[in-house]
Amino acid sequence: MLLYNSATRRKDELVTREAGKVAMYTCGPTVYHFAHIGNLRTYAMEDVLEKYLRYLGYEVRRVMNITDVGHLTSDGDTGEDKMLKGAKREHKTVLEIAKFYTDAFFEDCKALNISVPDVVEPATNCIDDFIDMVSTLLDKGYAYIAGGNVYFDTSRLEKYYIFNDFSEEDLAVGVRESVEEDGNKRNKADFVLWFTKSKFDDQELKWDSPWGIGYPGWHIECSCIAKRHLGEYLDIHCGGIDNAFPHHTNEIAQSEAAFGHEWCRHWFHVHHLNTGSGKMSKSKGEFLTVSLLKERGYDPLVYRFFCMQSHYRKNLVFTWENLDNAKTAYNKLVAKIASLKADPADEIDSNAFEEGRARFTAALDNDLNTSVAVTALYDALKLKTNDATKLALIADFERVLDLGLIEAAKRLNEQTNDETPAVDGELVRYIEAKIKERADAKAAKNYALADAVRAELAERGITLIDTKDGTKYTVN
Repeated sequence: MLLYNSATRRKDELVTREAGKVAMYTCGPTVYHFAHIGNLRTYAMEDVLEKYLRYLGYEVRRVMNITDVGHLTSDGDTGEDKMLKGAKREHKTVLEIAKFYTDAFFEDCKALNISVPDVVEPATNCIDDFIDMVSTLLDKGYAYIAGGNVYFDTSRLEKYYIFNDFSEEDLAVGVRESVEEDGNKRNKADFVLWFTKSKFDDQELKWDSPWGIGYPGWHIECSCIAKRHLGEYLDIHCGGIDNAFPHHTNEIAQSEAAFGHEWCRHWFHVHHLNTGSGKMSKSKGEFLTVSLLKERGYDPLVYRFFCMQSHYRKNLVFTWENLDNAKTAYNKLVAKIASLKADPADEIDSNAFEEGRARFTAALDNDLNTSVAVTALYDALKLKTNDATKLALIADFERVLDLGLIEAAKRLNEQTNDETPAVDGELVRYIEAKIKERADAKAAKNYALADAVRAELAERGITLIDTKDGTKYTVN
């Protein structure tokens, strides 16, 4: 399997430290607000990666953190803690905010068929781990104390900027927000490992430490949580591309300084979900959630399908029109699967099965190309073989894509069987006449008229379903 490695800037063969096993770490949410669908694109693609690794037979152990303390509103280690900001906004304690939005995050994941990692660890559970690593870095000369805070000294490293060849001037104090320079730092790229009471006196969550009462910096959390559950070596570290700098850059710096060896072999970064004005962002007010998709009548799995239609290393443009197109494609795919009628006496055609499976794995082996994998799914439906084999292939692919296709097809068949007989005779005649009008329009290649007929029926709550046995319908 080839995966693009952000650290080497090429597709590398996935080779794990222990044969047949994958130590995988994914950066989790900062639980101060609902996750938006841009955040969830990253988790959906990480989920596909994990499920494909398991599909290939790997024993995967995936660990995710929950950031419930220490994530500031800027990359310059200045500004207000996001958790404290959320608590003030809703007049709750930080821990109440963390519990509510952690639960909300996993409800969104459930709606999108994103599996819960093997280990989910809140940062507040690991304070002693953070203190131990900061102490190690001080002892080794990679950290210093200034202004009451503990900083990592980036000047001690041979190479700091791992993912791009930035200049120090380019990345002076931060990349996402306008921030003031921290005068305590020896070097502009240095970052805080531990804050003390000298800086944020209104911080709600504080712990005693050798350097005073305070709380950890954001970056130290992932290094320590990964070490607690996966040891000193990772095979794959995942996250959004916006975490490459400074978060993942700082994780590498402090981890390798503390451990004295390479920490992670492979870095997997998912690119942005963009709107018309750029990257989707809570700070910009472009805050689309899974709940909003549901309110507007979209099955969350349609959004997962929308994400699968693009490569994870390409920015994906979200518009309601694009999502509508994905919904139409998803519903047609479900209708095609619903039309398959497997005879219990049919045997699986092993040659056709292996042919379909080979196309699917070839797509995902090539840098997790889900768009080509979805094409392989369509190709499976076109194979010259029996329906039992086609259904077996769809079920096999769904172990990875997890789009709910088999379940949706089953519901569609049940709905069609249950509802059609209840339609009164006059309405049946009207629908059948419209179906014929649409068929005639399509035969004459008048696709505009055919679409208009479908739209007319949809306005009356009638959904057309094209199958190999003809056009069926449901009435809402």
